[in-house]
Amino acid sequence: MHKRILVIDDEQAVRKSFALALEDGDCTVDTVESGYKGIEKVGTVKYDLIFLDLKMPGMNGVETLMEIRKIDRGVPVYIVTAFHREFVDLIKAAEEKGIKFELARKPLSANEIELIAKSILEWPQAM
Repeated sequence: MHKRILVIDDEQAVRKSFALALEDGDCTVDTVESGYKGIEKVGTVKYDLIFLDLKMPGMNGVETLMEIRKIDRGVPVYIVTAFHREFVDLIKAAEEKGIKFELARKPLSANEIELIAKSILEWPQAM
């Protein structure tokens, strides 16, 4: 079954690395550079997995996640960041509201990206 993945990250190199790591699978990878554009995409396309950067200009990853959850409560979301300590309070607040997500620390290798995607896409009930 064909799967769709969305990568939301303000850094072009990161978006490209995710796309390259995932290109061999049976999936389509869309990439956008902001939370606003990510929310637009989620409003028009049904995704099976979202990788979301935490620290972005404009709308940060937690704010983006809250908006995504208004549109799709079930899509698995991995917040991927090197800056999680700066956002501890926001992350805790999202968890306290029952907002579901996973947290992964940058940098992720291509193998780690593939492993996360494979585990979610093959066993979606795990999240």
